[in-house]
Amino acid sequence: MTDQTNTAPGPAHPTALTKVREVVFSSPIALIATVLVTIIVLAAIFAPVVSPHDPVRLTPSERLKPPSELYWLGTDAYGRDLVSRIIYGGRISLVVGVGAAVFAVLSGLFLGLMAGYIRWLDAVLMRMVDGLMAIPNILLAIAIVSLWGAGLWTVLIAITIPEVPRVVRLVRSVVLSAREEPYVEAAIAAGSSTFLIMRRHLLPNTIAPLIIQGTYICASAILVEAILSFLGAGINPETPSWGNIMAEGRIYFQINPGIVLWPGLVVSVTILAINLLGDAVRDALDPRMAKRGIDR
Repeated sequence: MTDQTNTAPGPAHPTALTKVREVVFSSPIALIATVLVTIIVLAAIFAPVVSPHDPVRLTPSERLKPPSELYWLGTDAYGRDLVSRIIYGGRISLVVGVGAAVFAVLSGLFLGLMAGYIRWLDAVLMRMVDGLMAIPNILLAIAIVSLWGAGLWTVLIAITIPEVPRVVRLVRSVVLSAREEPYVEAAIAAGSSTFLIMRRHLLPNTIAPLIIQGTYICASAILVEAILSFLGAGINPETPSWGNIMAEGRIYFQINPGIVLWPGLVVSVTILAINLLGDAVRDALDPRMAKRGIDR
């Protein structure tokens, strides 16, 4: 007779996505932020379907109309529907926000890994990073746009460059801590290549902090793009963007303040929702935050 060994599997460890979902659905604020971000993103993606009017069609006879059944938020100085322009403006703002976050994270990840692991390269890269961080984001972005001219790609680059140093410092700090771990020292002693150590042992430690940092960069990029466009140094004026709408409406603020207030409110809600969503992701992926929640 053969003894049967009990091989029941142990409790499964929740994945990062599961942790994020649990935090989102357990917090009303995080759930509201998720819903708002989802609505804004879907409205931007399906703008041709949900927009009630053509956002660039000029109708001089309908200029500066108050809110009505035909124009829910009124019209601007050229007779264009404000709701449609805000919806289409979300496309530009979200492209800039997500694009800046992706480019900054990828560039900062590479440089941060190099600076944190290769000691002789650390001093050179970090002095360059410190020099860039000494320049305010807005001033550096305005200088880049002034040199290369207004446009989507110029604005995207101008917003991305000031964000890269912050990602570099974040990744470098994680790598400096991780490279002292026994498993990294064992890999070095085993003769593993630098590339293999970075990819297999150091890169996984940076994923969670980078996801969190990426949400904050996205929110910051949306705000900077609106500021640049409002100052006339961003997206071309004929392209609907939240900053352009406010810039064109500031002249008529006393006649129809909604031209400035409504897109400004959308910018504020979007940035707040993304930041709250980033906080939820941080609570889910950062063990220290999870531990504080248990202690409370």
